[in-house]
Amino acid sequence: MNASMQSVTSVLVGVITGVLVGCGVAGPPVPPENVGVNPIIERQKKLEALEEKQREAAAAAAAESAEPPPDPMLQGQDVNLPPLRPVGTR
Repeated sequence: MNASMQSVTSVLVGVITGVLVGCGVAGPPVPPENVGVNPIIERQKKLEALEEKQREAAAAAAAESAEPPPDPMLQGQDVNLPPLRPVGTR
């Protein structure tokens, strides 16, 4: 009787393990409003609106400083150029 009980227990454990593995990840259900393309598009639109507001704020701050950008033709020797000789050797 003891051997048959062990075989039944092992078969039962095997079946339960197979069902759990076959069913996928056990966890809480995902609400349907979080699945699909529409939630992704909505999140992207919110991010783009937030980035646009940040760009507008940065542009307003730059306009308040009212410093004209330096003319690239007048920089001359002030520009850091790479060295003429190669740094590495072959």
